[in-house]
Amino acid sequence: MSLSRRNFVGVGVGVAALGFVFVGAGSLAPFVRPGNIATRNAVGYGALVSDSNGILALPEGFSYKLLARSGQTATAEGVHPSDPDGIGVFDGPDGGSVLICNHENSGEEPFPVPVVEGLTYDPGATGGTSTLIVDAEGNRVGQYTSVAGTNNNCAGGISPWGTWLTCEETEARAGSGANTKDHGYVFEVDPASREANINRSAVPLKFLGRYSHEAVTIDPATNQIYLTEDAGNPNGLYLRWTPPTDFTAGKGRLHALAQSGGGDVAGRLQAMKCFLGSTHVKDLSEATTVGATYRVEWIDVPDRDARTTSVRRQFTNDQITRARKLEGQWWGDDGAYFVSSFARIIYGSANSHDGQVWFYDPATESITLKTIFGVNPNPNAESGHFDGPDNITVAPQGGLILAEDGDGVSHLVGVTSQGRSYPLARNEVNDSEFCGPAFSRDGKWLFANIQSPGFTLAITGPWIRPSDEAA
Repeated sequence: MSLSRRNFVGVGVGVAALGFVFVGAGSLAPFVRPGNIATRNAVGYGALVSDSNGILALPEGFSYKLLARSGQTATAEGVHPSDPDGIGVFDGPDGGSVLICNHENSGEEPFPVPVVEGLTYDPGATGGTSTLIVDAEGNRVGQYTSVAGTNNNCAGGISPWGTWLTCEETEARAGSGANTKDHGYVFEVDPASREANINRSAVPLKFLGRYSHEAVTIDPATNQIYLTEDAGNPNGLYLRWTPPTDFTAGKGRLHALAQSGGGDVAGRLQAMKCFLGSTHVKDLSEATTVGATYRVEWIDVPDRDARTTSVRRQFTNDQITRARKLEGQWWGDDGAYFVSSFARIIYGSANSHDGQVWFYDPATESITLKTIFGVNPNPNAESGHFDGPDNITVAPQGGLILAEDGDGVSHLVGVTSQGRSYPLARNEVNDSEFCGPAFSRDGKWLFANIQSPGFTLAITGPWIRPSDEAA
């Protein structure tokens, strides 16, 4: 049930486009303006300059390096696989970075993730992750497979103990296509080395449930894991896993729990249910105003492995709160920011929009709407309207960077700390989505993917606080 916003061109109308509303360098702390529905565009880093190579338009003074291209760039086992998606960035040797790159392969793509002994979950599946070693100057100096035999690895999240949780965005069962095992799980990958993943990264963390996973984020204080589901018919869920009381976090601990007696159902997996006062909120698209706040309760998932019924179909609409196409997440300001990429009335949502960003506050058990984009009136034009936020990250210079997975022109969208949005990069190859934006620790390099034809890129330039001056 993976959904693309690009399948819904020209459908519906909605509220006017909003700018993101955040303040603070490296922070998403809210500067809430309830009822503010004006489009707010900033100068940012200036106008985009077309690329003579026809890949990436960037502001004046910025440049990029093409780290890898699917089917062409050689790796330890073959070539860079198809459909690079989410990226986790970790510190590498000598000031460089280690990238763990998902590949959203479901079996139809031309360049599968190679099957490697000790790293493969299901030899019939073609997804997985590549680990890229990048030096301090943004050059790729090595690449190897770090998990294989998974299906449709989309987004994920970085753990507080320095690993990457890669998510299968699928509900495929054994016997469907070439799959020999059930899919729809989360797997943990260690950036330390290839050897660190042997007989470990291919262990499914079944206690996190089997459904169309998108992204995860972890509360470092409680080790509770929050998960988004990218699904429709019916719309997906926002979920939380609470570990057993005797669980101690750290590298290898999730693998050990998964392989222990009763590990498949360890801890509690629950779905979010929201209230406005005493009124149940059935779908997050009911919120149309920045600052809308809902009280949260958590409802136990009856059968997390979905043996007969998909997890989201185990609930009636009166039991939980749904949202269409729940996407990226980021932990910050002692809470979880998560994205609902779009909604349409004709597909079961209460209202139409082209993106929401929510903040879950565990201290108050509440969620607050930080941003909403109205339906983009002309996705094929450079009009200052953006749609379909997907993966998100926070910029060291302040504000936010999001990957656009909408209709028409595709961008990396920057958002100033004061809430104005601006284009940071434009895909000049085609209208394929951007994926996985994430910065190196020193803030010099922004890594991102263009999913098709499969570019993994490193972007650099005169990074400063982007101008909030109106465009």
